[in-house]
Amino acid sequence: MKKILLLGGSLQQIKAIETAKKLGLFTVLCDYLEDNPGQYHADKFYQISTTDKEAVLDVARKEKIDCIIAYASDPAAPTAAYVAEQMHLPGNPYESVEILCDKEKFRAFQRENGFFAPYGCAYSDASEALRDLENGKFAFPVIVKPVDSSGSKGVSKIENPDDAEAKLTNALSFSRKRRIILEEMVDTCGRQIVGDGFSVSGKLMFSYFADHHFDERCRNPFVPVSGSFPCSLSPELLRRVNEEIQRLLSLLDMRTAAYNFEVRIDNAQNIYLMEVAPRNGGNFIPEVIRYSCGLDLIEYSVRGAMGEEITFEPCRKPQGFYSYYVVHSVRDGVLDHVEIDPEVRRRHVIEEHITCRPGETVYEFTGANRGIEILLMKFENMEQMQYMTEHSEDWVSVVLRDA
Repeated sequence: MKKILLLGGSLQQIKAIETAKKLGLFTVLCDYLEDNPGQYHADKFYQISTTDKEAVLDVARKEKIDCIIAYASDPAAPTAAYVAEQMHLPGNPYESVEILCDKEKFRAFQRENGFFAPYGCAYSDASEALRDLENGKFAFPVIVKPVDSSGSKGVSKIENPDDAEAKLTNALSFSRKRRIILEEMVDTCGRQIVGDGFSVSGKLMFSYFADHHFDERCRNPFVPVSGSFPCSLSPELLRRVNEEIQRLLSLLDMRTAAYNFEVRIDNAQNIYLMEVAPRNGGNFIPEVIRYSCGLDLIEYSVRGAMGEEITFEPCRKPQGFYSYYVVHSVRDGVLDHVEIDPEVRRRHVIEEHITCRPGETVYEFTGANRGIEILLMKFENMEQMQYMTEHSEDWVSVVLRDA
């Protein structure tokens, strides 16, 4: 029996473990959390950090693994590439994955190769960044991000120098490298788009995009609460987006792998590849795509990690209107219950993935890790999907207990 090492055992990552087992693989899991749910689905579990490359490599050698995957995990993607390279297993070039997973390196690569990228600078010291803001180096507003975090943790918009220091310090606290990047905002013509794709031997064989939706009530309004498929971009713009992605993958010598994209189009219709993460999307995006296109990107990802030849048969034309929606709280408290309109649950909710139960503490939605539930939903048309996603307060509410 061949062995696969999976990096990360969160609720969203269980599907990759189950898929690997369905394909006949012995599953070994690494996760630093003692209470991760994935350990109860894997054949063997090691409680170590997925960002500790040498520790994971030790496990990989001890277990004599045949393949490795970091499903839906930005922080673990470089580790997977490093182990694969050290053990001569299928995978993407470690240096290329490092570029894609480090915002500072990625922006430098984009500028060097003629991609549109926001103006920005990286810092390891909050006071130095603050001086540049006060000295007029940037046009406000600017965005501060950790160079190596995921799930929009530590991301903030700075309107002026007066509110900068706390946000700079907060961003640094979420960076493993203790490094942040300041970027001028890219105004978008329409919504930011998000989606997943898959390449075979470096050729982008599939991509499917959604509109991103955000909750302005949240202290961190840059954490997406929903992605609604299909996106509202024109076919011509989508063609150009795919061309830019292909150019990037070719330059980086990417191979057979899944990707998660975040893209902005400015008012001049210039394409900004904000993120090209070398892994499947979070928030159950691959499952949403499976409902719409009949394509199992999770199975493709596991087979690709195994080094199998991937034959990309034409998938069906996307059918229907689907989204994920992250149920969240705009303040800290103790969860009493989540109230979903019964008619909405009956007509629109097709899967419900619960991460927080009544009586547990919930936190203000400042990062993707602070969701309460993730709903996979189906709609009758684009207008209905967009309206319900933008007016979720009409059909779902988070009820907290009194102190």
